[in-house]
Amino acid sequence: MSRTRPLAVTVVLVAVLATALTALLGGDAVGGGFLGGYAACWALFAAAVVALRRVAGRAVVPLVLAGAVAVAATGLVEAPRTSTDAYRYAWDGRVQAAGISPYDRAPADPELVPLRDGWLFPAATACPGTPDVAPLPDGGCTRINRPAAHTVYPPVAEVWFLLVHGLAPPDSRHKAHQVGAGLLSLAVTGLLVTVLRRRGDPRRAALWAWCPAVPVEAVNNAHADVLAVLFSVAALAVVARRRLTGGALLGLGIAAKMLPAVLLPGAVSGARRPRAVLAVVVPAAVVVGAVYLPYVLRSEASVLGYLGGYAEEEGYEDAGAGGRFALLRLVLPDAWATTAALLVLTGVALAVWWRGDPERPWRGALLTTGAAFLLLTPGYSWYALLLVALVALDGRVEWLGVAGAGAVAYLAGPGAGQGAVTAAYATAAVLVAAGAGLRRRRRPPPVERMPSGAEPDAAGRPLSGVSGWRGFPSRAGGPFRGRS
Repeated sequence: MSRTRPLAVTVVLVAVLATALTALLGGDAVGGGFLGGYAACWALFAAAVVALRRVAGRAVVPLVLAGAVAVAATGLVEAPRTSTDAYRYAWDGRVQAAGISPYDRAPADPELVPLRDGWLFPAATACPGTPDVAPLPDGGCTRINRPAAHTVYPPVAEVWFLLVHGLAPPDSRHKAHQVGAGLLSLAVTGLLVTVLRRRGDPRRAALWAWCPAVPVEAVNNAHADVLAVLFSVAALAVVARRRLTGGALLGLGIAAKMLPAVLLPGAVSGARRPRAVLAVVVPAAVVVGAVYLPYVLRSEASVLGYLGGYAEEEGYEDAGAGGRFALLRLVLPDAWATTAALLVLTGVALAVWWRGDPERPWRGALLTTGAAFLLLTPGYSWYALLLVALVALDGRVEWLGVAGAGAVAYLAGPGAGQGAVTAAYATAAVLVAAGAGLRRRRRPPPVERMPSGAEPDAAGRPLSGVSGWRGFPSRAGGPFRGRS
């Protein structure tokens, strides 16, 4: 096979992937129909990633980056398709620019009527023909979901909303947040390439850069999770050498989307001395407190906003009220699910902290994050953006099945019922277990060290084994160098 053929095949596959994403996001499919097209895009993504294994080393970085731009750009072809969160972002930015705390006034508040426009608040006569709108007490409607609730977003996300509002051209509407999120997604790609090049091979960056979840959830739906992902990847990239900096970056990630708090055990992997643990935890806590403080001082209401109502709405306070804890509820009474989840997560976190690899903090972070997803079985697919980035760092691709399960829960769950959601997460758990088992079988046995000058016997094993991209051994130019 010529050296240019793998490159050509990969380019074609990425181009087909971008075309399929454009058709999906530019079309009118919803629910299960959208999920079917989305699944096809994931199949193309998998084929492109496999083809990338054979591409010569010098072409990898340009190809990953070019593919990242092409894939991310597909998210700009249409207004948000499967989520209305971006409209809340635009509103929160507008409210802050008017000098009002988003934690004090809900969008339906009569005092904020002067800030309304025809885009976020269509005329009452247009409401019946406008899709995805929520009713208002005064008889009108709005594109903002939960208009009677205060915002749920932490302060770093709110600063991002204000920044986008300030920089966006007039009448840019949803496009401003989509473009901003697209730039953040490309920044994550660049950071992953930088980190992975230092560790041997940047191919794994394609697991984020070309993943369909990025154009759909990070760009088209403009979810603020991508901001948290950027800070989280940066934190894990530096925390092994610069604990204070890593802790501060992780604090910014937590103050952008709360979910990165599950990364803390991974960030302190192997740090058994209290001083080493505190060097990460304290700056993270200080940063979270520091960014919350201005909003605390300027807000009359709680800066936690709708967080408590959201937890109750999603069934995290009462396991029997929704689709959460789906796998645990297969074997335990509903009333035990929350306690069991907390106990298992605590055990995983302690194991990661005590036995984790300090040189690869993302490995333990992936384990704790993935375990949290399998135990809590969230119903929102964009939460998995953090998981996708961790998979790119560590290479254990079996965890991407959890991201797929989240998509099933969000897109098909309302129509197909809880059984489909449980089956999706159960399948993801089986894939994770199978991947771990297969990797354990392939792991070379430890090699006994021999005294200096001694000769190995006929049954002795080589002192070095083939180490490569976990799940994807290299076939171009020999095994990957460096550690995965």
